[in-house]
Amino acid sequence: MPTELTIGELASRSGVAPSGLRFYEEEGLIVSRRTTGNQRRYERAVLRRVALIQAGRAAGIPLGRIRAALATLPANRTPTRRDWERLSSGWREDINQRIATLEALRDRLTTCIGCGCLSIDACELLNPDDEAAGNGSGARYLQRDSRVASHV
Repeated sequence: MPTELTIGELASRSGVAPSGLRFYEEEGLIVSRRTTGNQRRYERAVLRRVALIQAGRAAGIPLGRIRAALATLPANRTPTRRDWERLSSGWREDINQRIATLEALRDRLTTCIGCGCLSIDACELLNPDDEAAGNGSGARYLQRDSRVASHV
């Protein structure tokens, strides 16, 4: 079994298009070496790193946080289950907050979300005299409700 993969082999094995792999490399998420013919070669350990990136992206974790997490891993070995448990536990609060925000949004889809826009008929009931404006810009009730939901 070869110790290195071409970009095509890595793309085939990971399910990530070569353009995505080049993007990950430009962003410092993965590394390759160049052959004398200037072709990329990836250590087999990069396959697991790509899987970690994909899992983080699927969870909505920003690439900056993924990059910071990957930077804590040794460069020349395949990430282990223990590595993944450590990385993913650091993302748990972000994921819980995102879930709480989505649940609050879902629960308010048929009513005003408290943005202060007064453009929905129900706003006069939920936000009389534009009270939400005093709480700042944006969907203030949604932000409040997602914080409450994440602590329940």
